[in-house]
Amino acid sequence: MNLLPPIRRALVSVSDKSKLDVLAQILIDCHVEVLSTGGTHAALAQLGVEVVKVSEYTGAPEILDGRVKTLHPKIHGGILALPTPAHEAELRLHGIAPIDLVVVNLYPFRSVIARRDCGFDEAVENIDVGGPTMVRAAAKNWQRVAVVVDPDDYVSLGEALRAHACGLPEALRRRLARKAFAHTAAYDVAIAGYLARFDDAGGAADDALPDALLLSGEAQGELRYGENPHQPARFYAVAGGAGEAPGLDRAIVHQGKALSYNNLLDADAALGLVRDLAPLGPAAAVIKHVSPCGAALGRPGQPIAEVYRRAREADPESAFGGIVALSQPVDAAAAAQLVETFLEVVIAPGVTAEARVLLSTKKNLRLIELPLGSATSPPLRLRSIAGGLLAQREDVIGVHAAGARVVTRRAPTAAELLDLELAQIVGKWVRSNAIVLCKDGVTVGVGGGQTSRVEASRQASARAGERARGACLGSDAFFPFRDGVDAAAAAGVTAIVQPGGSMRDDEVIAAADEHGLAMVFTGQRHFRH
Repeated sequence: MNLLPPIRRALVSVSDKSKLDVLAQILIDCHVEVLSTGGTHAALAQLGVEVVKVSEYTGAPEILDGRVKTLHPKIHGGILALPTPAHEAELRLHGIAPIDLVVVNLYPFRSVIARRDCGFDEAVENIDVGGPTMVRAAAKNWQRVAVVVDPDDYVSLGEALRAHACGLPEALRRRLARKAFAHTAAYDVAIAGYLARFDDAGGAADDALPDALLLSGEAQGELRYGENPHQPARFYAVAGGAGEAPGLDRAIVHQGKALSYNNLLDADAALGLVRDLAPLGPAAAVIKHVSPCGAALGRPGQPIAEVYRRAREADPESAFGGIVALSQPVDAAAAAQLVETFLEVVIAPGVTAEARVLLSTKKNLRLIELPLGSATSPPLRLRSIAGGLLAQREDVIGVHAAGARVVTRRAPTAAELLDLELAQIVGKWVRSNAIVLCKDGVTVGVGGGQTSRVEASRQASARAGERARGACLGSDAFFPFRDGVDAAAAAGVTAIVQPGGSMRDDEVIAAADEHGLAMVFTGQRHFRH
């Protein structure tokens, strides 16, 4: 096995000082000479490590408020030198000692910019320069130098050093170098992504799409499988902007089988729908195959258990094996309702101890806790196609039913406006063409993924049956012909919300007036392909 000579000299400079005691003991046990800077120097000294300040070693003080500490030939020469006679002679000529181990992690740029109160100047000051330079230098010279960027690797580093007389096997050095380059690449992506939020004058450009799309994601472990069991899959966590609501990478999974690719897609849709509904009151959504099959709104103070029951009963057949999202924590009453049906996933902003006991009887149920949060800017949504990626900002409902333009002789009643708003929000999450019928704060019929709008209308009405009488209808896009309105009226619908904009809007409005329907135009389409 190809081993390094024993580690003699290390440079340690870490912003993340977690598990530093583990590293300190490793350095002490292997009698490593340690160079360090600032706060890391003080922390290591307190842990009993004999440590030399970089400024004392180089003879150059830290300057420019700490912006320049390690940018010096005695540091980078010691890291980059190859084990050749020529390089060794050059090191001796300039009084440079080889550095065999570099333990560096970077200024906490990503956590700083995730704070909503972070200003531009503070963000820029947290762009590390010396750290990435040392990491890249050590990773480039992996055949002689080991580089560690993750405190979670301290234990494996110590085990390897103890097993190999304080040297490190080639396979470990390769792995650490790969991780180091991924670490600096992700750091640069975060910086570039942050700067893309601002225009040339320094103003916010949150809705703008960047000229170059740079992504980095950290694997959260293997998923059970992809869309089908023979497809391997992983979930990669991608840092969002400060104005984005928390994503599934921050979820706490309390119980159940490992999540699959489809579980996460469904959970994302359920979470998005219930976030849209939550400002209107207690809300519950049931998702099946990335499309809503039931959703309900409650009155202020209404128990979430009752709201969920109404959402489930909107389409109990489809709810079997579905994903449920609630806008309020799961209590014992809600848990008692949830265990009545086979469900794949339940996601909520909290869960009581009593509810966890009840839900634990469903061993395979995934119970996910995640705060709903609120978004001040729409997140970037990506999809892959052959040859590239498509990017767009998340769809947001900017025109609500109550603020839409009344185009019929009859205006919607206050009760109808609430159901129209529910229908519009749910319709945003249904595959196009989409029609949603709502009555008394609950969906009663959903038609989606159809190749004609009138067929989506017929499908929603058929699912609703007698419940369509007195219901309100939401359409994700305009009616190109009056036939969709005629079909809705025949089913008993009393009010419609739609974008408008068809060449035959006059005919569609006339049809609504003939049937005595109220209709409002939002001027805003909500396709979901």
